[in-house]
Amino acid sequence: QVQLVESGGGLVQAGGSLRLSCAASRSIFSIKAMGWYRQAPGKQRELVAAITIFGNTNYADSVKGRFTISRDMGKNTVYLQMNSLKSEDTAVYYCNADSPEYNSWGQGTQVTVSS
Repeated sequence: QVQLVESGGGLVQAGGSLRLSCAASRSIFSIKAMGWYRQAPGKQRELVAAITIFGNTNYADSVKGRFTISRDMGKNTVYLQMNSLKSEDTAVYYCNADSPEYNSWGQGTQVTVSS
């Protein structure tokens, strides 16, 4: 198992930027994929962005061109750079680590975008 701690959420005006961080309790080198998900009130949790062990990335259509997922192996941390934020990006953002042996979630960080 791996423990994940998200940070970087907050209140931002529409058009602004935030960078979320997900710190893992151990090396992320061998984790099959790490991703960011979000859940808005009354909606299902959805994938926002993911990065595989090979460095391949994929994004939800709604965030393509605005969000960027990246990782720092030395710091065991995955980031989500969010630019041009919209009110519809308001949600709790969760970090996820997906491996054959386990699937771990962080506690979430709130992102609120005011219009």
